[in-house]
Amino acid sequence: LESSETPSTLSTSKVWHLATDIEGRLRDPLDALSLAALLHPTPAVCGTPREAALAAIKELEQIERALYAGIVGWMDAAGDGEWAVVLRCAEMQGRIALLFAGAGIVADSDPEAELAETDAKFRSMLEA
Repeated sequence: LESSETPSTLSTSKVWHLATDIEGRLRDPLDALSLAALLHPTPAVCGTPREAALAAIKELEQIERALYAGIVGWMDAAGDGEWAVVLRCAEMQGRIALLFAGAGIVADSDPEAELAETDAKFRSMLEA
């Protein structure tokens, strides 16, 4: 398993993201989709500790996440692939869009900063 020692930055017009590419060779018969499923949901969209965070999400969130916080990607016939977490998305029904975005809440998160980050993510979708 190989990864960079420090995350890289990905910039959009409104938000900067930290990203870490992880590469490795899977043991047979594990394929890329199976690995992605084992890693999902990541702490970035769920929180830690995982089980407590999942329980809090189920209790506190008033709508189903649907595609938000899921994974998208590809896998070929050999089982190789690439997957990413859906950090924001829109569910379209005609001319109406239901927008999804959030922030990765961790132990030392600043609620006002997290709200500002989420607002910036929504603005980027509204301006698209």
